[in-house]
Amino acid sequence: MLTTQARWETANASKYLQQLCKHFAHKVEVDYGPTEGRAALPMGPSVMTADAEALTIEVTAPDAEGLERAKGVIDSHLVRFAFREEFERMPWADEAQATA
Repeated sequence: MLTTQARWETANASKYLQQLCKHFAHKVEVDYGPTEGRAALPMGPSVMTADAEALTIEVTAPDAEGLERAKGVIDSHLVRFAFREEFERMPWADEAQATA
């Protein structure tokens, strides 16, 4: 299994966590509250946490393709939900290491 994590600085972390979980709940099993959420995405589980400063998301998948798909699903939804903050994509840890 492969895992990556990202932390995005935003004062609206709880709002976005809950929006993601509510949206994902239409298709997959989710469990969430204001500061923590879990979504059983088809490519692998996602764990989200929110605090006063940031939204942190960890995704796990069986292979690199699944990991990229999971990151893409999360990023594309946040682009829509966080448009007022001009969100582009999460700063995924595996991408930072790959480009360093």
